[in-house]
Amino acid sequence: MALTPDDVVTKQFQHVRFKEGFDPEEVDDFLDEIVVEWRKTIAENEELKSKLAAYESGETPAAAAAPEPEAEKPAEKPAEQPAAQPAASTDATGTATSAGIIELAQRLHDEHVSEGVAQRDKLVSEAQATASRIVAEAEAKQREATARMEKERQTLEGRISELRQFERDYRSQLRTYIEGQLRDLDSSGSSSGSTPVSAVGL
Repeated sequence: MALTPDDVVTKQFQHVRFKEGFDPEEVDDFLDEIVVEWRKTIAENEELKSKLAAYESGETPAAAAAPEPEAEKPAEKPAEQPAAQPAASTDATGTATSAGIIELAQRLHDEHVSEGVAQRDKLVSEAQATASRIVAEAEAKQREATARMEKERQTLEGRISELRQFERDYRSQLRTYIEGQLRDLDSSGSSSGSTPVSAVGL
């Protein structure tokens, strides 16, 4: 299959997993194709150059058949000028081809670099988003735990207040009961002390 500039421009390399860039083997194979086509182009240029030189050398004897030597010199100059012009054209074509390949390589390099930068920025933004989400979730869990602990603290404080109130009420009732028993004891002791001994013995 002949390689065209459109093939070079539209060539799509397959992305690989777990690393950035393209498959090196695929890129090397494609560059090998470029080198082969480039060598074919150089060989065709050389062949055309040799055919042109042979064609021009075939016209020179007809020009040399002129009787006057003065006419021979002007005839040689036009024959030399066309020979020089295709060489210049060939050199220009080779230079243009080299420049085109260099430009293509530079463009591929820039595309790879830009894709790498874009991939890096994407990974960084995804990592930042993940970190922000994790921090937000941790803060939400912390707030929930704090609210739950605050609620439990309030419940325990209420229970403690109830127990203290129960203790005060119990102490007050116990004191009242003991004081009543002491009063009853005192009153019963007084009444038994006022009874005559003779009456008690009889």
